[in-house]
Amino acid sequence: MNTSDNPQTLADWLAYIERQHPQAIAMGLDRVSVVRDALALKITFRVITVGGTNGKGSACMLLEAILGHAAYRVGTYTSPHLLRYNERVRIAGREASDADLVRAFAAVEQARLASGVALTYFEFGTLAAVWLFCEHQVDVAVLEVGLGGRLDAVNVFDADVALLMSIAVDHVEYLGGTREQIGAEKAHIFRAGRPAICADAEPPATVAEHAGRINARLLNIGRDFGYQAQPAQWRYWGPAGDRHGLPLPALRGTFQLANASACLAALDELRPWLPVTAGNVRAGLVHVENPGRFQVLPGRPVMILDVAHNPHAAAALAVNLVQMTGHRQTLAVFSMLQDKDVAGVARALRGHVDHWLVAPLEGPRAMPAVDLVQCLHDAGISAPITTCVNIAAACDRAYQMAEDSDRILAFGSFLTVSAAMTAIRVRRAL
Repeated sequence: MNTSDNPQTLADWLAYIERQHPQAIAMGLDRVSVVRDALALKITFRVITVGGTNGKGSACMLLEAILGHAAYRVGTYTSPHLLRYNERVRIAGREASDADLVRAFAAVEQARLASGVALTYFEFGTLAAVWLFCEHQVDVAVLEVGLGGRLDAVNVFDADVALLMSIAVDHVEYLGGTREQIGAEKAHIFRAGRPAICADAEPPATVAEHAGRINARLLNIGRDFGYQAQPAQWRYWGPAGDRHGLPLPALRGTFQLANASACLAALDELRPWLPVTAGNVRAGLVHVENPGRFQVLPGRPVMILDVAHNPHAAAALAVNLVQMTGHRQTLAVFSMLQDKDVAGVARALRGHVDHWLVAPLEGPRAMPAVDLVQCLHDAGISAPITTCVNIAAACDRAYQMAEDSDRILAFGSFLTVSAAMTAIRVRRAL
């Protein structure tokens, strides 16, 4: 570490690790494997790895909630965060403290310097999270894959059970432009002889091909496990039998039943080591929280926050909007990054939004407002469009325009939701 670099606080460390690698994203396992070995981590806990295009965050929170209600000490690692880095690392249902994260970053940095390699921000954070899980002696770690699977830093840790939630076209510059290519990348979180849970109802053939190649035990939704929706409840069936009369997950959307059933299939496979009762499952389903995923804030007009940033997620958002009835009109605070399929996302919401309020995000990947407007036009959007200088201004404008019977939707990116959350906090503090 240079004498000019002497991080002390969490903010110092986050700025420091962001400077350690010339690229924000640099796929590959060589660097992170070297530092992992130098850390000499003693992993005595079960590892659940969660990958996929959409549904990863929901699955992680469902697993944490159910296992937490079973009195297991759960370490959960997710990304990105909405308001503060601490959200990414949770231990026993609580965000890691600044002091814990500072100690973890210092331990990783010591091992990195001894190894003589550079780490990306995500690689640094992944190793720090697992170091903390070892120190806090968790019973099980739930690790969310950041990007893809094969070359993602999380993949240096062997999963006892791997969950693949969905396969859709996203991050094509890193993963390929087809579902077949992307499925092959994501399936690399599977491990030989261990269960691999696939929650995609129509997975590309490359998923089964890779599972067969390494002799992973592939369980597919609809074949090896699944669910049946019922009025005000649902039924799960899977490797360990049926569970009847389950409460609907607190996470909104009928697609959450597929996510929940994949989680229960994973827990079925882990039952010799981490048994859970029917009561644990019910409590976890009822109390699970996952901010920013069709999160409905109380008040009038209603504010909905959703990080949907690809067409697959936007289609699910559209279904949720249709099912949430009783509102006069929908005003959308919208922005996305320039490397995303903006027109595809907008197309999925065409006809569900009565007025669009667009604004650029911060950072080098931000798409200018004029380009956002053009993408909306390219998607066939005919509803009125208002441009604003930033997300906070767009939120203020939406509240000025909305009546109590309306709803405001902020969506398109984690950065959009984060900025909207901050704007709402400021507004409510006035």
